[in-house]
Amino acid sequence: MIQIRRSAERGYADHGWLKSHHSFSFARYYDPNFMGWGNLRVINEDRVAAGQGFGEHGHKDMEIISYVISGSLAHSDSMGNSASIPPGDVQRMSAGRGVRHSEYNHERDKETHFLQIWIEPKELGIDASYEQKSIVPATKRGQLKLVAAPEGGIDCVVIHADAKLYAGLFDGHESAQLGIDPSRKAYVHLIKGKLRVNGIELSAGDALMMAQESAIELSQGNEAEVLVFDLSANCRVSTGYKLF
Repeated sequence: MIQIRRSAERGYADHGWLKSHHSFSFARYYDPNFMGWGNLRVINEDRVAAGQGFGEHGHKDMEIISYVISGSLAHSDSMGNSASIPPGDVQRMSAGRGVRHSEYNHERDKETHFLQIWIEPKELGIDASYEQKSIVPATKRGQLKLVAAPEGGIDCVVIHADAKLYAGLFDGHESAQLGIDPSRKAYVHLIKGKLRVNGIELSAGDALMMAQESAIELSQGNEAEVLVFDLSANCRVSTGYKLF
């Protein structure tokens, strides 16, 4: 089963300094048909104006991944971490029992464009933690590079969730295939460009929600950058859960 989620169908919020597309129900955007996919809860495509950002706020019991597309994102948290996240880096923050952080675009004349991703953890009440790694673009060229997984790796952040995240860059004749367990779910999010996934043409912002599939096939990319999620089919929240 494959369901197409077109970019224009997503929720949208314009706060002036922040323009955000919501793939799933979030804040004032609510659609009972899009509460998440498996244990994937949030994909927000955010554009933060120069000199603006998210003031200090709290999170609990969620695995949060930031993937910067352009510009840079300054992060500071109650664990003592302070870092700048450039394009190509993957940042993971495990909120665990609770953490506070802020995110800002300190550029004077350039917006920051990034994806904020939330995945439900395997266990509640773990220690909060932080990790950030740089992913060399060549390792994503024409293939799917594992960038977040429970076991982590040299250039792969640890995620305390039953999920794996891959990133890839595809153009021209480059292609790749990823086998998946049909009992699990998968989610394909095209960040930019164009790409054909299992025969379906996607444009920037489009996504595929996949279940009972055994493979993901990527081909015919046109300056494409893509994220692929291998997900648990189970989630803790009910369909009536609303994120604020």
